[in-house]
Amino acid sequence: MAKLAFLGLGVMGYPMAGHLAKAGHEVCVYNRTTAKAEAWAAEFGGGFAPTPREAAEGADMVMACVGNDDDLRGVCLGADGAFAGMGEGAIFVDHTTVSAKVTRELHGIGAEAGIAFVDAPVSGGQAGAENGQLVIMCGGEADIYARAEPVMNAYAKLCKRLGESGAGQLCKMVNQICIAGLVQGLSEGLHFAEKAGLDGREVVEVIGGGAAGSWQMVNRFETMIDDEFEHGFAVDWMRKDLGICLDTADETGASLPVTALVDQFYKDVQKMGGGRWDTSSLFKRLRKMG
Repeated sequence: MAKLAFLGLGVMGYPMAGHLAKAGHEVCVYNRTTAKAEAWAAEFGGGFAPTPREAAEGADMVMACVGNDDDLRGVCLGADGAFAGMGEGAIFVDHTTVSAKVTRELHGIGAEAGIAFVDAPVSGGQAGAENGQLVIMCGGEADIYARAEPVMNAYAKLCKRLGESGAGQLCKMVNQICIAGLVQGLSEGLHFAEKAGLDGREVVEVIGGGAAGSWQMVNRFETMIDDEFEHGFAVDWMRKDLGICLDTADETGASLPVTALVDQFYKDVQKMGGGRWDTSSLFKRLRKMG
């Protein structure tokens, strides 16, 4: 079993770190709110530290799941950052959804200190994290990934390396681009059914088993119809992710017209006070429009 650190105990990180402890690893956690780290340690029997550096000291591998590019730099760099506590040969595994730019930046900084870096954003949401059923998209050197994969499997149903540093983050961008279009399409379909006087549940029963079916349809159509959006992946975070997608598209020359449009629809949802609503709240926006 490995000596691990986990940085960031949000709705994803808390259960992910728990799976590592349940798998028998020695886990020390860090969270900006110390009370959350204390609660995790009490529940899972691991340790906690007041800084990322102290959590990372002596660790074979350090996992992080924080908010954005700046948050990631904050837990990695500086006198109290994880890199300052990690020894040569240790691996930093980043589960945060961030830009490929910051991933490659930190990969390079780590390499200078003999620290390996794997970008490993996840998909599957809070339920996936709690049930240990996440999909993990990875970038980095093949031999480093091979060392990290068995540990990540504690909370993964699928874990795959897509290429060199940044490839995992680029794959996550594809994931978010696809979700944005799917959720908008599902919202429009349910909205159309409602306006046409059809029972949305009966419609999904018929079309869900055909070519229109999707994870979003299976898992979100009922809560959408019932006007329940206090769950799942928040609109604020989706806009952060889509912003990364659109910025990267500008750099690569990719055309993302639907993604750009849906991003503006999510902006409308934020103006409705729905920044913390689930991404399926695009349907609520259509209902409000009449």
